Amino acid sequence: MSRYFRTVIMGATMLALSACASTTFTSTWKAPDAAGISPVGKTIAAVFVTRDEGKRRAAEDAMARDLTERGAHGVAAYTILPENDRADAEKARALLKDAGVNGVVISRVVGKDTRINYTPGTTMPPYYGDFGPYWNRGWGAAYEPGYLTTDTIVSVETTLYSLPADKLLWASTSRTTNPANLDSLLNEVADATAKEMKKQGFLSP
Repeated sequence: MSRYFRTVIMGATMLALSACASTTFTSTWKAPDAAGISPVGKTIAAVFVTRDEGKRRAAEDAMARDLTERGAHGVAAYTILPENDRADAEKARALLKDAGVNGVVISRVVGKDTRINYTPGTTMPPYYGDFGPYWNRGWGAAYEPGYLTTDTIVSVETTLYSLPADKLLWASTSRTTNPANLDSLLNEVADATAKEMKKQGFLSP
């Protein structure tokens, strides 16, 4: 395989890898007196904070499905909270308690950045001597141009509240690279958050 095609394939591979989402945490916090909890059997409302009602509903549906898959009874908050009352904390608390909600997971996007990466080209100096060696080395040392890749990094804040205790139990800020869409972003963040909670002994298996 020629050096040119190896470079093309390498570049395509790098682009594919850069397109895969990955989530890391810039900060996490848990209540000092919070014991380990299990989501099994608990009703947990999923809240996505946005003024776009369509995105809110799609996001809360995705979050509720993820909670249900982890053993909880996940509920999209929009099915409990009317659009006109969603920003009223007292009304929201009362409606959620009336619905039997034990906990509330709230997510919101807090930042979006673009990062441009440059991979420099490669070249080798040709051999200035006899025709044959120069010819062979010159073709083998042909310049291979560099290329650019662009990463989109989305920051998400996630909080978990105990509704009966009216208390913050967990909070985190995460950064996800190149999420494909909103569902992908939230699923990636939910998986990473659950793993981080388990690692810190906060979320029971």
